Amino acid sequence: MTARTRTPRALPFLVLAMACLSPALAADDGPGGYRIDPVHTRVLFAIDHAGYTSALGTVSGSTGAIAFDPDDWSRAWLRVTVPLQRVDFGDEAWNRAARDMLDADDYPEAVFVSERVVREGDRHARACGRLALHGRNEPFCLSVRFNQLRRAPLPPFAETVGFSATGTLSRSAFGIDDWSRLVGDEVTFRIEVEATRDDSVLAGAAP
Repeated sequence: MTARTRTPRALPFLVLAMACLSPALAADDGPGGYRIDPVHTRVLFAIDHAGYTSALGTVSGSTGAIAFDPDDWSRAWLRVTVPLQRVDFGDEAWNRAARDMLDADDYPEAVFVSERVVREGDRHARACGRLALHGRNEPFCLSVRFNQLRRAPLPPFAETVGFSATGTLSRSAFGIDDWSRLVGDEVTFRIEVEATRDDSVLAGAAP
């Protein structure tokens, strides 16, 4: 049997193999899913304290999901939940006062869901959506910097993405207006986020 007669017989098998592979290739088309790592994600916020200083607090333990493709930010989205019971000013009396002001027993979480992400340069973007806080749901935007996407250098060597973000809100816009003569209205944020590859977060589709 010559090579000329073998080629036509092999061709159908090649076409079939490519057809079987094409759905898998299509499944990889689109942003990757990433689950926010609550251990390596932290919110830092600052608020004026009677004009003397900017009081600094943090919140740990945020959870959520990110869809991201570094080559196509147009389909990126973010969903993050911040546990307000974990507000920490470094002093328990301050922590209790902050939880009372936030009515954290009744509204224990703040949830941000992006509606659009607009790229602004190689590593920066504007993520805008809705912030649910203190029983209200208001427009909110974050300025986001993409830090890097690569496999983590420690086991289990998971693909990990990192972002830094900043934002500002008016607490009175969310009905948090206690102690207005002592505590400023503007709250500024810095958020450091790490998330590990987990495409199962895409099952619920974009927020």
